[in-house]
Amino acid sequence: MKIVMMARNADLYSHRRLVEAAEARGHTIDVINTLLCYMNITSHRPELRYMNQKLTGYDAVIPRIGVSITYYGMAVLRQFEMMGVYPLNESVAIGRSRDKLRSLQLLARDGIGLPVTGFANSAKFADDVIDVAGGAPVVIKLLEGTQGIGVVLGETHNSARSVIEAFGGAKVNILVQEFIKEAGGMDIRCLVVGGKVVAAMKRQGAGDDFRSNLHRGGSAEVIRITPEERSTAVRSARAMGLNVCGVDLLRSNHGPVVMEVNSSPGLEGVERATGKDVAGTIIEFLEANAKPRKTKTRGRG
Repeated sequence: MKIVMMARNADLYSHRRLVEAAEARGHTIDVINTLLCYMNITSHRPELRYMNQKLTGYDAVIPRIGVSITYYGMAVLRQFEMMGVYPLNESVAIGRSRDKLRSLQLLARDGIGLPVTGFANSAKFADDVIDVAGGAPVVIKLLEGTQGIGVVLGETHNSARSVIEAFGGAKVNILVQEFIKEAGGMDIRCLVVGGKVVAAMKRQGAGDDFRSNLHRGGSAEVIRITPEERSTAVRSARAMGLNVCGVDLLRSNHGPVVMEVNSSPGLEGVERATGKDVAGTIIEFLEANAKPRKTKTRGRG
């Protein structure tokens, strides 16, 4: 196969591992900087160009689109889809997962466990939104946040209301969520590939930090997940329409709850914690599924 990977930094661990895994299986893989792509949008011969050259002849595209370039990255991916190149994850599915509110609505529609979540446009209703989420303490999240940035714990009703009012004054969108105290700053990252959980790790927040992100000093180790947790991760991936994703779960008193579904999960933490070749499994999925014009949406939606 001839594969192209959309990635701004080819030196990141995840990107290097995907290249190694593809080449070890005899495939050709090119890494292109998403922001240096440009396109010719036409009715019958859509084109993508890179460094003054046409991008042609690819069987599959691996989108590794950073949150900060979601809009342009999805435009480039849609162009690949319109050209008949098979995407590891489709643009429509990535768009769903990147919209935190939309993703929670889709998961809720499918009956998947979630923290109780409140959302409002006006800070005038802060008191009621806090009550909707079960009362303080509550977790307040920026819809545009990532890797634990823009996530605040409102430990008391007054402090939570102050944070909500401050964010409201800054004209940013937030979610207010139930705080799962029993999780103890630990979450589970499940890597789903092709409808199966292929690896799972436990992430523990540093010190008394309730956020477990590895980028913020958290630690990771392998974990055995329950059948219910496995089913929740697989159903979450299906709800988003993602072939490959990381599903972040918390263990609550009422079963597993989903915090986030990540369409471009990092591989370093999970591969090192579990010793599993997740990158190789992803390439194997492409080998089995990459067919011309097999994209369900063809860039629509």
